[in-house]
Amino acid sequence: MNVTNAVFPGPAQAAAFFGGVEDGPFVMINLLKFKEHAEYADGADAQLSGRDAYRRYGAAVQACLTAVGGRWVYAGDVTELMLGEIDDLWDMVALAEYPSRAAMMTMVSSPEYQAIEKHRVAGLAGQLNIRTKAIGG
Repeated sequence: MNVTNAVFPGPAQAAAFFGGVEDGPFVMINLLKFKEHAEYADGADAQLSGRDAYRRYGAAVQACLTAVGGRWVYAGDVTELMLGEIDDLWDMVALAEYPSRAAMMTMVSSPEYQAIEKHRVAGLAGQLNIRTKAIGG
């Protein structure tokens, strides 16, 4: 299994996702890997860990989710692996529920989201986003 963490989807991947069938609510699983130290474009807050920079994003993104009818479901540190094998565990798992693909696109395009995304970029070494759909939903 090839696993590649990324901070942003490529253009084809984003177009395929947001152009996919609109089938209502979904939960996005975010598997997060942090930088050792935050890397802000302007060099600010170099003393912060990547995790702390992402925490700034996590605290602010909840209002963005609410604004589009979504919600923050869960966030927790990855502590150990019970089953399977992987070379390097992710640092955190976060779950966010969106009412639709269009709502997610509205959120990530909003000025409010754009203003806080710098914390996400400063803190993340990479991540996987996995869209899930409730069984029977």
